[in-house]
This record gives sequence, structure tokens and C-alpha cells, in this order.
Amino acid sequence: MKNFALIGASGYIAPRHMKAIKETGNTLIAALDPYDGIGIMDSHFPQASFFTEFERFDRFVDKWRRDSGNKIDYVSICSPNYLHDSHIRFALRSGADAISEKPLVLNPWNVDQLKTIENETGKKINNILQLRLHPTIIALKEKVARELEQNPNRVYDIDLTYLTSRGKWYFVSWKGNEAKSGGIASNIGVHFFDMLCWIFGDVSENIVHSKTPDANAGFLKLKHANVRWFLSVNFDYIPDAVKNKGLTTYRSITVDNEEIEFSGGFTDLHTKSYEEILKGHGFGLEEAYGSINTVSTIRNLEAIGLKGDYHPFCKKII
Repeated sequence: MKNFALIGASGYIAPRHMKAIKETGNTLIAALDPYDGIGIMDSHFPQASFFTEFERFDRFVDKWRRDSGNKIDYVSICSPNYLHDSHIRFALRSGADAISEKPLVLNPWNVDQLKTIENETGKKINNILQLRLHPTIIALKEKVARELEQNPNRVYDIDLTYLTSRGKWYFVSWKGNEAKSGGIASNIGVHFFDMLCWIFGDVSENIVHSKTPDANAGFLKLKHANVRWFLSVNFDYIPDAVKNKGLTTYRSITVDNEEIEFSGGFTDLHTKSYEEILKGHGFGLEEAYGSINTVSTIRNLEAIGLKGDYHPFCKKII
């Protein structure tokens, strides 16, 4: 049984980490969050020590190790995106491996620096890239690999569309602050870009067609795919047929005009991620680098408008 600490315990994604820790037969020793309304812990680890101040959490982790002769084996990080880098460093310097939500960090040079700290401490950084464990996505990767064996020069046409509605609170919170979240592409798109590059190869061209506070759209040229992408948190952009069903999220990936159905199968992916990490098969800095570089580039590119091969949803943006 491994000992875990959790940073960012009150966030949206934290319960999936608590569930994964429990379902893999491990225990949560301590949790940290400035917000103290986290009754969800009662369903998972009511005996875990809880802190609202980082300094007291830091002291507990160090003192617990010295007094008990035990140690924190893993620190799970669900804090706001801009804090991941600092909290990963804390984990490694505390003698623990890190398990961080996406995006691992905001910029590729942060990855380079973390590699140095990995080498110094001998500890490992794991990034949650759960789409790589989704059965439908794995099947797609295997299918594409077989087809590329037959035709190594094949290039697929892909449309990625992800709309996940958010209210006014989103833009008041850290998520709406590009300096803290990395912007729309980093916050809700990074794992999709990772998945596409994992299957279709590295990015050779990166174009942004539209960039607003609630939507980003652009084009990626991969080794084996041309990708038109559209990401938004604006409910108005969701197709009427989806709205009429009472849904507030729309997720679509088409490959050569064929829809890839992967709306289900997400509930256990964090537990699967933890199982792989505990076996030493987690996704590390090398796997994270490509998608972090992609979203960092998107953040710094100027939008060129409706020119070239743009996603059809771009016309929805006013």
C-alpha cells in the first residue's frame, strides 16, 4: 500500500483522484486546498489530514516522514494549471513521485527544467493523459498503424470539435485568466492534441484562425493528418440538435468524415491511469512535451481570420 498526498482537493477533478487512490488499494495521508468545503473526502478518506495553508501542509509532510519512519510515495496534483510546476517541484523535493493533471505545465521550457529536477532527485513525474487509455482511442491508433503500414504516405483529414459550456463564473475564476490557465487551448484542449499527435505524428505546422476569450480555433499539420480544430466554452456554439436534448457538452472527432464515437468510457480512466503509474508505466515528461509545446505556440500566435483550411464552426464566432 502506497501513501499519497493530494494538492487541490476541492477541485472538479480531485474526486476522480481520490477514487483512483482508493480503488488501487492505497491511502491518502494528507490533502491541501485553500477552500475548506470538501465533504467529498468523507466518501473516500475521512481520516486524512487536511490543510488550507501550504506552509502547514509542507511541514506536516516533512514531519510525518521524520516521525513515522514512513514517507509520502506520491503527490497527486489537481491545483490550478499555473501552480502545477511549483507543486511538482515540491513533490520531488519531498522524496515523492508526482502525478499531475493536464496540462502538466504551461510552457515547454518548464518541462526542460523539471527534467533537471527529476535527475537531481531520482523521482518521476507522471502526467494524466487519460485519452491514451480510452479503449476507442487505442483501437483507432491500432487501426491507423495498420493502414500506415500499407500506405506510409497516407494523410488523414480530421475535424476536432469540443464545446463544454461554462457560465460567467469561469471568466472570473483562474480558468478565465490566460496567465493562470494557459487559455482555452491549454485548459480544455491539451489532452486532445496529445491524443492526435500520439496517433498521427508530430506537429509540423500550427495556425490559429480565431482566438477569443471563450473560443479558439485553428489548423494543425501532423505527419499523417491535417487537423481542423475548434474549442469553446460558449453554450451558444453548441449545435441545436444537441441543445434540444438538454446537453451542454458537444464532443466530436471525425477522421476522413467518419465519426469516432468515444463519448462513453471515461469514468474509470483515472483509476486505469493510476494502475499504470503504480506499475511504472505512467506518461512522463517526454510524452507531455509535444502537446505542451503545441498549446504554448497557440497561445502566442496571432489569429489570421477565416483564411485557408479553417474549421466550419469558425463562422459561428461573432
